[in-house]
Amino acid sequence: MDHRSPRTSELLSAIVTAHSAERIGVGEVVHALRNRAFGLSILLLGLPNCLPMPPGIPVICGVLLCLVGGQMLIGRDELWLPRWLAARTFSRSLLEKIVGGALKWIRRFEGYSRPRLPYFSSYSARFVLGGLVVLLGLLLLLPIPIFGNLPPGIAVCILALGLVERDGVFICAGIVATLISLGVMGLLSWMLYQGALAVI
Repeated sequence: MDHRSPRTSELLSAIVTAHSAERIGVGEVVHALRNRAFGLSILLLGLPNCLPMPPGIPVICGVLLCLVGGQMLIGRDELWLPRWLAARTFSRSLLEKIVGGALKWIRRFEGYSRPRLPYFSSYSARFVLGGLVVLLGLLLLLPIPIFGNLPPGIAVCILALGLVERDGVFICAGIVATLISLGVMGLLSWMLYQGALAVI
């Protein structure tokens, strides 16, 4: 099989083991992602929304996803971060929790993934995918309680894995998951609105 090397799981594990300090800079992580910075950044921003995380994390992830997706949308080749964002740090334990919780599922995905349907991971397709990432980032900003961040989080991860592995089948699945999450979030928003009207 024509697998990409190193695999996504190997890169993520290497990022964790390469940093021994208690605090890790956002810019350091992006630099470590090398030529797969867009796909892996999207994956790292999607994963927290599929795991139990402190409140506020989905909003931060949503804003950053809009930043990454916006750069795909305008056709940038390299991921750019504002200086203030690149200098921000987060705890190594948080990165370990995110990566450790996802590795089992990513390795399972890699067993089925291979580069195929190249058009969906081509340069021209990235404009559309960038728009979808921005849309998913905006969905994460919606103040929907409990599992409101789960549908767009799952869609982000599927899209990102397809991008990183250049697997058009999984990119198509991510597009379908995006449409489903849009419908689910729309329904949840409507239910919250109706509930607020009933209280008033």
